[in-house]
Amino acid sequence: MTDVSLAAPSLGRPVFERQASPTVLHHPVSFTGQAGEYFRIWIVNVALTLVTFGLYMPWARVRTRQYFYGHTWVDGQNFEYRANPWALLRGYLLIGGLSVLYALALQSQEPAYMLLGVLLLLIYLGFYPWLVRQSLRFQAVNTFHRGLNFSFHGSVGQAYVAYGAANLAASFTSGLALPWAWFMQRRYQLDHLAYGTARTQFRGDVAPFYMIGLTGLGLVIGGGLALGVLALVAAGGFAAFTGGDFPGMETDSDTVGWGFLAAGAAVYVGVLALYALAWQYVRAAIMAYVLNHAELGGVVRTGAQFSPWRLVWIGVTNSLAQLLTLGLATPWAAVRRTRYIMDGIQVRSLVPLDTFVGQATTGESALGEAASELLDIQVGF
Repeated sequence: MTDVSLAAPSLGRPVFERQASPTVLHHPVSFTGQAGEYFRIWIVNVALTLVTFGLYMPWARVRTRQYFYGHTWVDGQNFEYRANPWALLRGYLLIGGLSVLYALALQSQEPAYMLLGVLLLLIYLGFYPWLVRQSLRFQAVNTFHRGLNFSFHGSVGQAYVAYGAANLAASFTSGLALPWAWFMQRRYQLDHLAYGTARTQFRGDVAPFYMIGLTGLGLVIGGGLALGVLALVAAGGFAAFTGGDFPGMETDSDTVGWGFLAAGAAVYVGVLALYALAWQYVRAAIMAYVLNHAELGGVVRTGAQFSPWRLVWIGVTNSLAQLLTLGLATPWAAVRRTRYIMDGIQVRSLVPLDTFVGQATTGESALGEAASELLDIQVGF
């Protein structure tokens, strides 16, 4: 059990040993954000980002997180996000500049520029685990609750195992090691996270990650087969309809061919949609599993009561709403999803949350955080 430092020396793991029936404190979790409020922040962020050609993006990101963190409450206290936009701007400019250079190199037919593109890609792949670690450190040190900040203590070597070796293993095994990679990455995130001086720990196992992965795979394969059968039946019926079964109808091989081609295209699009749904389920199920097996200092545990499938449905309907409104429903979608998740989270402890004490912290480089935003690195916090 990881040692924990609390305000009173008598608090810690011995709590479990001294009390036959320890008192469990339940701390309510809620999200009080409103779509109308966030819409005003969001529309200003979008406008200023466009007007400044993207230079306002760090301020937009900080304002967004400050709103969502500030409206997330645990035990009557809200979270705070205190990142410095100027620090993010330097990272955004560097990563953004390299991304533009890489895109231009890919479009060029000159060997020198193509070589530059390959070199930039190799540099990104080589630094990817380090960027993830820096992003986790930056997010943690700028997240506060009850005046105490989080911190992240994972080493660079451990990051290269979780986000380098594990990802390579997943690639070389055609995805067979992918659930193991998910497990390694979540364990790296949780086992090295701290609140004040108390460390968190992940109590999960790798087997449930394989079950989650198999469920997602089953959704794609089973749904794809069902779509294929329906498409064949529809194409066969269309062929019979155009094959002279009705008075005045003559056989047209081109028409029948186009019918089967259209059926194949429909199946392809349907499988892509199922793949997207499967990934949404995998992410939601992993989040629920991690929350159900996370522990802080041996005295605080979290739990998830939300349904991963319900979260998938929310994601699908949110996407449809955003599509139909040309993006104007984005704030509503973000608030809706966040409220559902937060309403389904439990926090239980054997000690009051104000018994945790802080530790000295130092600023962290924003380069990893900028990379996670611009390159869409999904680290999660």
